[in-house]
Amino acid sequence: MKTLSDNWIVEGWIDFEYKKYLLLAYLKQVDRHFSKAKLYPPLADLVRHYETLMGFSNKKEMLKQAFPKRLTGVDYKKAELKKTMDMPDDEMMRELEEIMAYSIPKIKEQIEQGKTIYELIESNLEIEPIGLSPIYQKEGYVFFSFDHSSEIFIYRYKVKLFENSFEKLRGIAFSYLDKQKNSLAHSFEQIKLELVKTNRDLPNPATWRVHSKKQVPLLETVVPISKKALMKKIA
Repeated sequence: MKTLSDNWIVEGWIDFEYKKYLLLAYLKQVDRHFSKAKLYPPLADLVRHYETLMGFSNKKEMLKQAFPKRLTGVDYKKAELKKTMDMPDDEMMRELEEIMAYSIPKIKEQIEQGKTIYELIESNLEIEPIGLSPIYQKEGYVFFSFDHSSEIFIYRYKVKLFENSFEKLRGIAFSYLDKQKNSLAHSFEQIKLELVKTNRDLPNPATWRVHSKKQVPLLETVVPISKKALMKKIA
């Protein structure tokens, strides 16, 4: 889907009706994805846009700094490009404030809709270990399954440490391996044993089954939602 750039509010033509058109067109696309229970990446994009606009709204200087810079020449001594910022005047700032006053509640409303869908799907996820759980849980496998379906989507997971400007955070990275069918003759435990034989680097892998009672998209919804829930289980 088409997205808005992080600085969409200050880029291009600064006009309330024009920005309103851009925003509503974007939110219409998001709504179309939400209607199909496709939460990601639209929900994460919405949260990012909301936080950016709130930052602009609370700090006028931050809004001014977000304006695009214009190339004015070359500094040959420093071997760099000269750029100047097109600073907004008072009238333009009033227009921007009107755009933000309209946009922030609209985006927040869409986020709340996404959260409602998120919580409904999360409440219908069941997570359980397959076989005995080893002490080492930082790597392993995840089997995704759905009600009224014999298909199993097999992923390998790894707990990683991510750093931002403020703190270190743990998260899970998934990598797709295979799709198989579950049956009496081909159980989850047997699939796990096959993976052990194939991938010798994990001789005793932690293996989890994530089962969704709802028929919703795997990649856009179940996989990203399950990361948080699986981290709780591992922790």
